[in-house]
Amino acid sequence: MSDYIVRATAADGQIRAFAITSRELVEAARKHHNTSPVMTAALGRLLSGAVMMGVMMKGEKDLLTIQIQGNGPAKALTVTADANGHVKGYPEVADVILPPNAKGKLDVGGALGIGVMSVIKDMGLKEPYVGQIALQTGEIADDLTYYFATSEQIPSSVGLGVLMNKDNTVRQAGGFIVQLMPFTDEEVIEKLEKRIAEISSITDLLEKGDTPEELLKEVLGDIEFEVTDTIPAEFHCDCSKERIAKSLATLSKKDLDEMIADGEGIEVKCHFCNTSYQFDTQELKEIRN
Repeated sequence: MSDYIVRATAADGQIRAFAITSRELVEAARKHHNTSPVMTAALGRLLSGAVMMGVMMKGEKDLLTIQIQGNGPAKALTVTADANGHVKGYPEVADVILPPNAKGKLDVGGALGIGVMSVIKDMGLKEPYVGQIALQTGEIADDLTYYFATSEQIPSSVGLGVLMNKDNTVRQAGGFIVQLMPFTDEEVIEKLEKRIAEISSITDLLEKGDTPEELLKEVLGDIEFEVTDTIPAEFHCDCSKERIAKSLATLSKKDLDEMIADGEGIEVKCHFCNTSYQFDTQELKEIRN
């Protein structure tokens, strides 16, 4: 089954909810960046959260970027998602190795340390919207929950999980975002809070074979919900040699002249997918002209 997101409303429109299975896109990211297990979990959680947040945006060309900068060995993570279920991202340090945390899980919080999360929404306006929070736990789901509450004033619950195989490939990945509308009844809120408190772990539900629809059923319990949209999700990088050439064309003529004089040509690597692009001296001359 390929990765996909479901969008739903519940309790007669008092709740909006999203859920995803993202094993394939997280495995694609792992392969592109050759990440260690803890970094696969960190990047995978952020990719899963970001791609759900991406489909919350209205415009076809809207872009959402989430950057985490911390003082832990991972240093930083960057992911970008669009409104159509495409997401890409990269870690600053791909090969962090840490012992498990106190719960025996991959120590994502320890890898990121203390730091900040920035959410940047580019919606084609003059200035992008930027919301920034201090990391709460570094476990990513808690941080996104806090971001929604403080920066967007939307009471939310975010659950994200990545489970690894013994050979370091991705076994399961996915999660949910549930948000309360301003007019939600107290009774519905209590019921939802009680239900979410009973969920032990997202990866347990995914390991059981839960689809995004079944994840929402687990989260919402007997609160009625209706799926309004199903969106395929994938790790997708839109880099190309042409786009890299355009970036090189923004360099100063002096810099380009130095590269040409070197006579070796250059290699440029895309941050997001690690694809390498070669430019020989003739191509550099054409870019300079």
